[in-house]
Amino acid sequence: MAGGVGSRFWPLSRSAKPKQFLDILGVGESLLQSTYKRFKKIIPADNILVVTNLEYGQHVKEQLPDLKEENILLEPFRRNTAPCIAYAAYSIFKKDPDAVMVAAPSDHLIMREDDFIQRVEEGLNFVVSHDVLLTMGIKPDRPETGYGYIQANGGKMIEFGKSVFRKVKTFTEKPNEELAKVFLESGDFYWNSGIFFWSLKTILAAYDKYLPEIGSSFKAGMLMYGTTDERSFIGETYSVCNNISIDYGIMEQADNVYVFISDFGWSDLGTWGSLFDLKGKDSNNNAIVGDNVFLYDVNNSLISVSEGKLVALQGLDNYIVVESNNFLLVCRKNDEQRIKQIVNDVKISKGEDFV
Repeated sequence: MAGGVGSRFWPLSRSAKPKQFLDILGVGESLLQSTYKRFKKIIPADNILVVTNLEYGQHVKEQLPDLKEENILLEPFRRNTAPCIAYAAYSIFKKDPDAVMVAAPSDHLIMREDDFIQRVEEGLNFVVSHDVLLTMGIKPDRPETGYGYIQANGGKMIEFGKSVFRKVKTFTEKPNEELAKVFLESGDFYWNSGIFFWSLKTILAAYDKYLPEIGSSFKAGMLMYGTTDERSFIGETYSVCNNISIDYGIMEQADNVYVFISDFGWSDLGTWGSLFDLKGKDSNNNAIVGDNVFLYDVNNSLISVSEGKLVALQGLDNYIVVESNNFLLVCRKNDEQRIKQIVNDVKISKGEDFV
């Protein structure tokens, strides 16, 4: 899934080229390229689909040149993850009705890829023989308010291979800090990674039951997938499709949802603060991206500067400073949730070119 706009990483991530197409970590490849290479270790390239927005199709082609063009599914409008996954599921179904599927965001960080790959294989093997909707949970190490949480039901579990799969009791969207602390202390809640596993039979049955309008809309185009008629069909379908997430539309409604707990150094890289937590620090606990940064009495801050630009800062503590394309953001780390509001205000005042 590679269609998001990544507005919380503004001004580096812009609507014309959002964070999944950027080298956020400074490792020489974009987050999309890293995700693709990771999955290619266990899944043939012919079996990998990238679902993205129509305006980003060229970015995908340029960054993944060995991916077949027919494996790039283009959404004409943003309608959240439920239509996105339905589009992919029916595209796969036409080729192989007995397939199993893993759906994953393209912009997450995985620190220990070998552990991740092992867990993906376990998840896929599990849904081959179990009629469940499976999600991957991450054991929390802090009361994070930027993630959704999954509560597992310890009384209902399935042992399979070397893993334990627990039935999900509740989903909770991003909690406030007080509730996040309660979740952490309970030991019964896990971060929702947004990575899902299921057989096509199971997920399409779930669409029929919980999102029948979306399910029937995409099912109606079965004969058009992979043909010259696909683009017009998808345009018509998305124009009337509900904007709804797979979590809210199906996962929170279904009674066959399971979670397995994983630990492979995961972050959804959703905010500048998450990047600060992951980057190495200097002696004053500053995380720096850029070669021409001069700091004086600066502590606990994230500074990101584009190549060829120079910045000198004095007297800051606990700040985010980002320069990109001649745009500059200076924001207290504790207030970074306001970046979305800033982007919206800039859009209203200055227009699309600035976001």
